Amino acid sequence: MDIDTFWDIVEACRRQARGRDGRLAWLRAELSRRPLTEIVGFQVCLDEVTYEASTRELWAAAERILGGRCSDDGFCYFGLWMVGLGREVFSRAVTGPDADPDALADAPEIQELAGRPRELWHDDWPDWESLDYVALEAYEIATGVDDDDAFDDAVETERRDGNGTGGSGPLGGRRAVRDEGEVARTLPRLSVLFPVG
Repeated sequence: MDIDTFWDIVEACRRQARGRDGRLAWLRAELSRRPLTEIVGFQVCLDEVTYEASTRELWAAAERILGGRCSDDGFCYFGLWMVGLGREVFSRAVTGPDADPDALADAPEIQELAGRPRELWHDDWPDWESLDYVALEAYEIATGVDDDDAFDDAVETERRDGNGTGGSGPLGGRRAVRDEGEVARTLPRLSVLFPVG
């Protein structure tokens, strides 16, 4: 599966289903109808784009949105959630030629969170951990076998064949969100939408 096909599936999912559970059900069904190589390829692409999102600038944006608290796992789930926002939002914030995490301020999903107390975010909380398991679930449906190891081996083989991530964890380390001057300079719009304090 190439990256364009991956994003086409993500965009189709956004059009076809509402809410995380609906989107996961749609993705699981869509992927399970595809050849095993495409299911594996989806996971490889997902791993690649979430690795690209592992930048200190995006971590600072996640911490700003989350009120100054973003664990390692929380940042991983935030990156998965960003994939669910679609290619355009992801590219503007992470991978485009002028990538700028502050561009997240334009995303409707971010704007809906701004001004609402975090304890009322509920299902809108910016993480999507379960997206990381949907290809495995589709693989098990397609094969009829509950075998995480077979899926993991297939993903690893695909990576070794030239389609893999460069590693894990944020590129360039974490940036402290409490340095208000730096955050206000690098994330001015998110700083206004999500004041820390």
